[in-house]
Amino acid sequence: MPEGNHSTVTEFILTGFPGLHPEYHGLVSAVLFLVYVLTLTGNVTILLLFATNRSLHKPMYYIILNLSICDILFSTTTLPKIISRYWFQSGTISFTACFVQMYFVHYLGTVNSLILFLMAFDRYVAVCHPLRYPIILKNSTIQILSITAWIMSQLSNLMIVIRAYPLPYCASNIINHCYCDHIGITILACTDRAPYGFPAFVFAMFALLGPLAFIMFSYCSIIIVVLKIPNVQGRKKTLSTCSTQLIIIALYYLPRCFVYLASNVGLEFSADMRVVIIMLYSLFPPMMNPLIYCLRAKDMRESLWKQFNRSPANLNTCI
Repeated sequence: MPEGNHSTVTEFILTGFPGLHPEYHGLVSAVLFLVYVLTLTGNVTILLLFATNRSLHKPMYYIILNLSICDILFSTTTLPKIISRYWFQSGTISFTACFVQMYFVHYLGTVNSLILFLMAFDRYVAVCHPLRYPIILKNSTIQILSITAWIMSQLSNLMIVIRAYPLPYCASNIINHCYCDHIGITILACTDRAPYGFPAFVFAMFALLGPLAFIMFSYCSIIIVVLKIPNVQGRKKTLSTCSTQLIIIALYYLPRCFVYLASNVGLEFSADMRVVIIMLYSLFPPMMNPLIYCLRAKDMRESLWKQFNRSPANLNTCI
């Protein structure tokens, strides 16, 4: 690895959606801005509900709290720059800022994966070991595990950035993506990418498939337990307690697994289609998660309803 940064590149250019016609730039920026506003509004609402309702201070909602924080940070890391790309024709990003964005993209993705792991663990203990649930999963336990997830994700992602930063970038500075990521940046390096790309790929697979393996194990175990319940109503009630988490996990993992599997079986996507798919699985779950919580989680739904009932309009109606 070369000592220091000998690059002739001082900034990168994010193309966004490479084949998008200029006449649609305003529409795309408006849609992305709406997605960002909805994501912030929904997840900030979750934070406020958690802060103002002690009834939500339970292990499952501590996990949801961490997921909302992660979704807010990820959207804030990625969306403002690509919105300005189409709104203000400002697609350039400084060399250092691109690597900072890359770090947070991969760091928050790893945290998200670990939080979903905790979500599956919560449901596994609740369904498969219900009598031990209050002992195993206390609020303090979830807080410690959540903090551990945020801390553990830092070092490995930081090392990926540190190894990529000093590479000689002396060719193209155009990144065919909506944000800076490891592949998009290192593919522009004027050197053999394999020594840097392969370890990053292995870590990405470990961060994605490690939690996914436990998630699949936990829900297979849950299904086995549910099938042993003789009462059909009891089965439905037990499954309903897992439905919220299962939808959220599916939104996060299914598109990612599809992209990885498609690339391995030789299914090719155009540059535009690939960026669209990546943006969908990156930005759609953070926007939809709060809606899923409020519609599917009973305590969250009741807390939101209480907040609406306390509004001045409702008080006047009652009077």
